[in-house]
Amino acid sequence: MKGYKKLLAGLIGIVMTLTGTLGCAGTVSNAETGTGSNTSKSQDTKGGEKATITYAIWDKNQEPGMQAIIDAFMEKNPDIIVKLEVTPWDQYWTKLEAAATGGAMPDVLWMHVNNFLKYQGSGMLMDITDQLKGSQEVDLANYPDGLVNLYVQDGKNYAIPKDYDTIGLWYNKTLFDEAGVAYPDETWDWNKLLEAAKRLTNTEKGIYGFSAPSDRQQGYWNWIYQNGGYVLSDDKTKSGFDQKATQEALQWWVDLSQKHKVSPTVQQFADTSFDEYFTSGKSAMGLFGSWMVSSFKANEYVKENCDVAVIPKGIKQATIYNGLGNVASAKTKYPEAASKFLEFMGTKEAHLLQAEYGAAIPAYNGCAEPWIESCSEFNVKAYPAMLDYGVVFMNSQTAPKWAEAEDLMMTKIFSGQISVEEGCNELAKEVNGILATETKK
Repeated sequence: MKGYKKLLAGLIGIVMTLTGTLGCAGTVSNAETGTGSNTSKSQDTKGGEKATITYAIWDKNQEPGMQAIIDAFMEKNPDIIVKLEVTPWDQYWTKLEAAATGGAMPDVLWMHVNNFLKYQGSGMLMDITDQLKGSQEVDLANYPDGLVNLYVQDGKNYAIPKDYDTIGLWYNKTLFDEAGVAYPDETWDWNKLLEAAKRLTNTEKGIYGFSAPSDRQQGYWNWIYQNGGYVLSDDKTKSGFDQKATQEALQWWVDLSQKHKVSPTVQQFADTSFDEYFTSGKSAMGLFGSWMVSSFKANEYVKENCDVAVIPKGIKQATIYNGLGNVASAKTKYPEAASKFLEFMGTKEAHLLQAEYGAAIPAYNGCAEPWIESCSEFNVKAYPAMLDYGVVFMNSQTAPKWAEAEDLMMTKIFSGQISVEEGCNELAKEVNGILATETKK
């Protein structure tokens, strides 16, 4: 999705242990519904002062939903004030790194798997393992295992899952109608996609049938797993880029632009992003994650002309899925207040609020329906339906290093500087060398 920042240097954090926070007296005893009242006075408050904590996020479109959760929490906890901070993605991580270096991280914040190990490894994130074990509010069994495990390191929990995303096939109904092509459905496979893309491509009007960028989560990783290949082995010790199935899938994806000419080239994507091609009506189809729904809802052209279907299949069904986690700073001045808020966001009540406001697909099992209803402009039910065959986003201790190597090699492959086979074999050797440096426990 986004690039990786270099590892924080010289940060040594001491994980602060919280006492008597989760599951303490006066805490709601209903993990399933998250209802009830918690008005016990926070140990963080002194002399009648309220504990004021910050909650940092990066998506302006999700602000109403997050504020609704904050309001519900503060109603139950009048001695705690939560202030929402919204920073755009491109600035979020730079700001966070500076704050972490200066000892002024937000008390609670969104965390992405791309950056999790960076902050966890520097001791900046609160270890909530023991608190979760004793919690009467949060039960991790209510979340998909893959989402929980994204934020587990050395057997310890550092986040409560917030949401999840899968990848869907968006298509322009108007362009389909003009070309006389039937809309995609669950029967579509790679062959039907290519056939439709050829019919939809109109060189005179500058319209491409499909967008096939050099993108992991919204691109070729899905194809790799649909073809039986892999990016990393299950034990994360070996690259899969030297596997025949992986290279076949990547070749098929690259051919969309280099051979079939139904997709813009990597050079064209450098000038115009693949989502801009779609939202301007210059690309009839593209793969987009569910996190794009909120911005597509705000785009009048997309609302009027476009819809989404399940991702086409290869030799099997597969879609990459990922999810954000809510984490707390290990250095917060108000550990009990931060922990209480973190715990509340893990309740069913909070996840239903997130869904009702259309913020994102809730990570809490069984809470997707309100999100679907809030996005009735599109067939978004396709997104949660695909979780059944989802493949969790690949990550490891050295992910920033091998991902950078992958990006550099894919640029060469997609631009035709090197063949898929040669480039992938070189990449596999480099990734294997990087993986070999990881500490195995």
